[in-house]
Formats: sequence, C-alpha cells, structure tokens
Amino acid sequence: MVDATSYPVIERRALLERHRELHGLDSAFSGLRDAADGGSPGRPGGLLAFTGSAGLGKTTLLAEARARAVARGCTVLSGQGGENEKGMAFRVVRQLLQPVLAAMDEPKRRELLGGWYDIVAAALGIEAQDAAHVPDPTGVRDGLDWVMTRLAVRRAPLVLLLDDMHWADEESLGWLASFAPRADDLPLLIVVAYRPDELPPTASGFRSLAERHGNRPYSLAPLTADGVARIVRRELGEEAEDAFCKECWAITDGSPFETVELAIRLGERRVRGTERDVPLLRELASAVKGSGLVERLQRLGTPTVRFAWAAAVLGTSISQELAAAIAVVGSEQAAEATEKLRTARILADGRGTGDNLEFVHPLIATAVHRAIPPALRVGLHNAAAEAIRTAGLGATAAARHLLEVPCEGNAEAVECLREAAREYLRAGAPEAARRVLTRALREPPAPEKRAALLYELACSTFLIEPTATVGYLRQALTEPVIPDELRASLVYRLTQALAHTDRVAEAASVAEKEARLAPHPRTRLRMLADHFQWSSCRADEPDSSARSRRLARLARRLTGRGLEERYILGLRSWDALQRGEPRETVLRYAEEALRGGLSWTDENRGFEVPVSVALTFMYCDQPRRAEELFTRGIAECEAKGWRGSHLALGQTLFGYIRLRRGCLAEAEELVREGLRIADRVDEGVPAQWFAVGILLQILLARGRTAEARRLADTHRYGEVVPNAVIYPDPRTVYAELLLAEGRHGEAAHLLHAVGEWLESRGWRNPAWCPWLLDLASALAPTAPERAARLARDAVGRAREFGAPSVIGQALRIQAETAAGAAALEPYAQAVAHLECSPASYELARALVGQGAALFRNGQPHQAADRLYRGLEAAVHCGADGLAARAREELSAAGLRPLPLRYAQTDTLTAQERRAAEMTARSHSVAVVAKELRLTEQGVRQLLSSAYRKIGTDSTGLAGALESFPRPRLSGAPE
Repeated sequence: MVDATSYPVIERRALLERHRELHGLDSAFSGLRDAADGGSPGRPGGLLAFTGSAGLGKTTLLAEARARAVARGCTVLSGQGGENEKGMAFRVVRQLLQPVLAAMDEPKRRELLGGWYDIVAAALGIEAQDAAHVPDPTGVRDGLDWVMTRLAVRRAPLVLLLDDMHWADEESLGWLASFAPRADDLPLLIVVAYRPDELPPTASGFRSLAERHGNRPYSLAPLTADGVARIVRRELGEEAEDAFCKECWAITDGSPFETVELAIRLGERRVRGTERDVPLLRELASAVKGSGLVERLQRLGTPTVRFAWAAAVLGTSISQELAAAIAVVGSEQAAEATEKLRTARILADGRGTGDNLEFVHPLIATAVHRAIPPALRVGLHNAAAEAIRTAGLGATAAARHLLEVPCEGNAEAVECLREAAREYLRAGAPEAARRVLTRALREPPAPEKRAALLYELACSTFLIEPTATVGYLRQALTEPVIPDELRASLVYRLTQALAHTDRVAEAASVAEKEARLAPHPRTRLRMLADHFQWSSCRADEPDSSARSRRLARLARRLTGRGLEERYILGLRSWDALQRGEPRETVLRYAEEALRGGLSWTDENRGFEVPVSVALTFMYCDQPRRAEELFTRGIAECEAKGWRGSHLALGQTLFGYIRLRRGCLAEAEELVREGLRIADRVDEGVPAQWFAVGILLQILLARGRTAEARRLADTHRYGEVVPNAVIYPDPRTVYAELLLAEGRHGEAAHLLHAVGEWLESRGWRNPAWCPWLLDLASALAPTAPERAARLARDAVGRAREFGAPSVIGQALRIQAETAAGAAALEPYAQAVAHLECSPASYELARALVGQGAALFRNGQPHQAADRLYRGLEAAVHCGADGLAARAREELSAAGLRPLPLRYAQTDTLTAQERRAAEMTARSHSVAVVAKELRLTEQGVRQLLSSAYRKIGTDSTGLAGALESFPRPRLSGAPE
C-alpha cells in the first residue's frame, strides 16, 4: 500500500451517527479491493459524494476513509479546495498528482506520462521540454485522463480523496466531471466532499455528476442530542448531566466540529458537566468559532497573531518559513507561534506532514483570514507575492496574491502576471490566463507594452469568448507603438476571431485594408492570403470571380519561396478546384504549396489552408495522398495538445476521404468520433456542421434514411443556413436526404437555390458540390427531358475537371435520366471511368444500375455479371441499402446471389501490382494482357481493384506504388 499524499494528522475518533456513510465506504472499498484482486466481475470503482453544510464532519469522514483505504492496501491520493485559491488553475489536480511525480526520477516521470508529457506538464506544475506548447483545454483534459487511468491500473486499487470541492478551481472541477465516469471501469474510487449550497455556478457539470452517480450523494445530517451527549461524556465522563448535554446540543446545533471542539475545551477546563457549568459552557462555545475564536487568537500574542494571519493568507498548505517571512518574524518566533497555534487547536498537529502546516478545519482558516484588517490583508498579500517570487515558487503562485493588491503601475507586477498567464495558457486554462491579464492591464503596463499585453489577453479569450477577443484586438490596433510582426499577428487573430463569430465578410475586409497599408512585401502577401482565404469562406461574397482572377494573377508570379507564398498557392489550388479547372492545374498548385511544408499548428496562420490543400487530392482521385497529409496533420495537432475543434475537423474530414473511397463503415466511425469531439468543445459549431453533413451522406449511402432524418432533426440541419461556406454544402446534403425520402419537389426547390448561388460565384465543379446531379435526379420523375439536359451539362463539367470518379458519377446520373436502351452507353462509360478511380461505392452504384438496365433491355447474361459485381462491391463498401437493391434486381431476373468471392483488403495481389507497375510505365492494356496472359477485360478489373486499394488512378501510380507494400506471396510472379 502507498499513501502518496501528505495530509494533516487528524486524531481518529469514533464517528457517531454515520453508520450509513461508513457502510457505503466499506462496501465501495470491498468491491474495489476484490476487483483489483481479480475476484469481482462487477464494477471495480466509482464515485462517492458526501455533502452538507460547514462543520458536519465531511473532513473527518474523509480522514476515516483514508485510514480504512490504507488498511485495505489501497493507494491514496488526496486533494483539497481552498477558499482563497479557487483562481489557481489545476491546483487540486496538482495536489493529487505532484506527490506521485515528485517521488519519481525524470526518466520514470517521462515513462509514466508518455507522449502526453509536454501537453500536461504545465497543468501538473512540472517543466515541459517544449515550453512553447500551448495545448487546448480539451487536450489537457484528455492527457490528465490518460495519466490518471495509467496510475489507476499501475497502483490498483487507487482511491482519490477530494475535500472542500466547493472551493476547488474551475479547471480541476471540469476535469473531474469529465473523467469521473471512467472510474466505473477502473480499479479506482473517487470520494468527494463539498458544501452543495456553495458550489459555484461554473460547477454545474460536477454537481450533476455527483447527484446522478449511482445513489444520490450522502447528505450529512447534524448530530442528534444523544450523539452530542456521547461526545461530551467521552471527554467529561459519564457524570455529565442530561440537561448540560442537551444545552451543548442546542448551542452547537448538532455540528460535529463544534461539538468536538467544545468538548475538548470543556475537558481542558475540567468541567464536570453540571447545571452550574452552563455559563462557562456558553463562554467556551463562543470561543470555538467566529469572534470568539478571534479573541482567543489575540490572547496568544502579536507575533503569533501575525504568523496566523500570514498562514491564512498563504492558504491550505503553508510553509512555515514563508509564513515567517510574510509575518516578519524570526525562525524561533515562528516555531514558537506554531506550537502555540497547535496547542490552541488552530493549526493541526503536523506529524508526518513535512514542512507544511494546515489549519485544523477550514472554518478556522476562514475565520482567521476574515479577521485580518482589510488594509493589513492587502499588505500581507503583497508581501506574499514578493516572498513567493523570491523563493522561486512560480509566477502563478505569486499572481494569486497580486490579484488581491491595488493597482499602482508596478512594472514587476505586470511582468509577473503576464508570465502567470503564459503558464496558464500552457496548462490549458485560458480563463485563468484571462483573469491575471485583465488585472495586468489595470495595473497598467508601460505604454509601449500595451499592444502586446492586449494581444495576449485576446489570445486567452479566443477559445472562451471570441467576441471579447475582437474588442481587445481592435483596442490593440489603436496603440501608437506596434512592431510590424506584432501588427501582422494582431490582424490575423482579429480576422480569425471575426470569422469564428460569423462575421466572415468583416474578416475579409480587415485583411484587405491591412494589405493596402502593409509597409513590407512579405507582410502584404500575408494579409492578402488572409483576405483571399476569408473572402472564399463568405457565403455572400459579392464578386467571387473577380477575387479568383486576382488570386490567379498573383499565384502565377509566385514560386513558393516563403510561407506567405505557399499559402497563396494553396488558396489558388482550392479556388481552381471549386471553379472546376482541370485537375492537373489543381494538383500543380497543391504540390507547389506543399513544397517547403504547411503546418497545421502554426498559431499565427491557422490550419484552414493546409486542410484545403490536402482535400484537393481527395477530389482529384488521389485519396491516399490526402490521407497521408491528414495523418501527419492530425498527429501534429495531437502532439501539440490540440484536441478540440482542430482534431474534430481533422477526424471528420479524414472520414470524408474514406467516404469518397467507399469505405463507409470506417468513414462512419471516424466522423462519429469527430462529432463527439466537436460536441465536447464550446467553440465547436463549425466542426459540427461539417460532421453532421458528412455523417448524413454516410448514413444515406448505407441505406439508413430514417437514422439520417433523426440526426438532421436533432441538429436542426436544413433549418439554418450558415453564413460561411461549409462542405459538403449543407443545403445540397439536406436535398439528398429529401430525395432519399421521396420528396423530390422539395429537393428540387432547394437545389435550384443552391445552383443560383454557386453559378453566381463561378463554382462549377460537380466533384466539389454535386447539386446539378442531384437536381437532375430530383426532376427525372416529373421533367425527364430537363433532367437529361442537366445531366449532360454535369457530364461536360466533370470532363472539364477530369477526375474519373466524378465523370463516372455524372455519367451514371445521365444514364438514370435516359430512357430504355439509351441508358446503356452512359452506364458502360460510367463503369469504365469508375473502374479507373478509387470511388468503390460509386462503382458499385454504377454496376447495379447498369445490371438493372441490361436486364430490362434483354441482355440477361451481362446483367447478371454486373449485378453480381455490384452486389459484391456494395457489401464490401458497407452500403447495405445498395446491396439490398442488387439482391432485388437479381431476384427479379430470376437469379440468386452467389457467395462473395473475396474479402475487402488494402493489400495488392502480385498480379494487381504487376499490372499497375506496367501501366505506370505507360504500357497499354493490350501489352499488359499479353504479358500476364489475361484478357483485356481481366486486366481492366485488376487495375480497377488496384486503383481502389492504392487510392489513385493511372496518373498517380508511379509515386503511390513506391510507398505501397509489396505482396508477400511465396511463388507469386513479380
């Protein structure tokens, strides 16, 4: 057993009238111990909560819990909220984990924390290797989950004792609320105690957790008159009269703390407990708390009083040396004061607690702190800040006291507060950073540092209140002294905050204005990149074509020398994609943008452009390249601790790539994870739009229309149209849901509006938005001739872009809108193009459609082949609805489905690799067929399978094959 936390020694006394609570503890400990020993199949851990007003014995109950946990061989970690330390981020978490980490050497610490070391280091108060890491709050919480889970497994059974959680810091409460449900599945028991009426409004997650977790919290009741009498007689003897004991009960209101303290004082005065002792009883009772306690403290002498005041200012874990420095007393006086305060039961007996002192009870600490004269209290806090900085205990510890000191233009105080803010941001605590920076701004800082401080303040509020960020940044931009690099960062952050608050037009305007004013060419390029980026995101951009022409002219002159140029080249690639320019153009600019690198985690650049560049490869039928870029980008975000909206969008769009490849089950899993992450993040609304739209498309592809409708209704998808450009386009996705439900007229009306919007912008690529294809499908039942014209137009646009997947998709729609035998040729062309693409789901749709058309036109043998292949492909994609349709068509043709011929795999066969390699060297299908002794149709099927597995077509084979693993088949021809 290991007791990993120092804790004040509290004399163990029999707990009266707490049988229910103690039984709950014993049951929890027994289950925990049995589970750790492998003897219990039930839940190993969980959460227990003890609640009640001050003095009802919560702290004593937790001390008893500690003793019983230790006796059962549990590892115990402890933390405690502090009334004056609520603003110190992750303070309670540090109390839990720092003793464990302090007992380890550096290699063992790194082994325990693993890849989370730099992400959680600041939150845990240890030094990170990369001090520039600024993780988001979600990443820090995930890292702390990992650390605690690992500890629970390694040191099972583990017990966390958390006292006075109504005074816990906001960050610790938030982490506990999100982590505690995991305790059900771990050898871990969490025991919390708090005053429910004093929980802050921000603790709603913690409150609901405690109140709904298993049984309701154990609400402690005051002692009965009999319970008070037993405590009194335990100190005074059984001769204490009933009337006297009843008077003790009336005076203390049954508070266990007051009763115990009163009984001890009565025993010290050798009171017998008769009716004559009642006046003394009342005198002693008044000295237990409030003004009586203060008067008792005053009688201990001025040095002791000052020392007690200094201790109260420092908080719950007090260094005697530091308290002496603040109180301006010598070491001998400090030691004497400590003994007097322990004798008076103001400070706890410190045996086994090292150099730290603790008050006997939080009520005493509160009374002592409130007794300090206000002016002197300010001076003590100021002295505490100085002493803490001198002792090298960290800026955050000093900043807590500076918040209690009046503003007086102290430059050192400003720098201390700024350093504390940087530590808080590295700890994933933006609200705490905002608090200290707001105080630093009031100090105030020197004029030449105001812009930088306002920028830091804006960064601290970006994730929690972006509207406040806008105000701080606008204020900073009015400052007379702003270095050029800082101004560029201010403008970028301003445009980002405006865009995130749905003011995309304003963001684009700000960037354009700054580009005109920028004195240096590189700064001007950076501002132009921001302008082009946010303009393209505007759903109401007035002249999209003019912006595209400007962007194209600028991109032609750039070589990608610096990051500014690469961002503009990336924007040009994305714009060319949306406009439907040839995919060779799109890919050329994308490759130029990537040459030299595009980071996903550059805090002054954003990740919108790198993500867009990666997605161009998906639209251009090179999804494996897109997946490689996303894999690297997501890993970059995770390594930096960005596990909020960045990770949500990354996971979601990775799922989008899988959807386009036809891996529907994987796509659904990825997008659901992206949506889960987005739902955890307050600022995750844009990520939710992406996730819901893509998940709807996946559900429709899998034939789960009713589930898609429930998802849309839950998120009000289709009711609200965002002001920013989202892909896949929300109105088009919603129209696809309407089509699946058979509501063709509503879908057509919606798609007409989408078409007018996109045509006005010159965005003609059906690969990016298939509105024209969907509109043709919507009109086919009622206006077949118009539907056919629209489908032909879509085919023309798809051919202009040149990606086989979208050409095949458009040809399939053309075939579906054609009548009779006229459908056969476009179906055949659709299948041929899709066989050369990675779009396996689209190929399955085309094969099933072609098979049905062939059967209706009197070609049953060819129909059977296509339907069998389509069924097989649909099953492998996870497209249950399409597979059911294929079976129906086979049944209608008098056929029954055959067993599936092969399992889905991403491993190339030897023949597939040989065919792909020869094709990459420009050998014709005829040459490949002769070499492999196959028919040309057999070669085409081999190539189709290889393209789907590699994630590219013939244009990208050479590069893709280099990194694709070779098959390991003995005796296979090379």
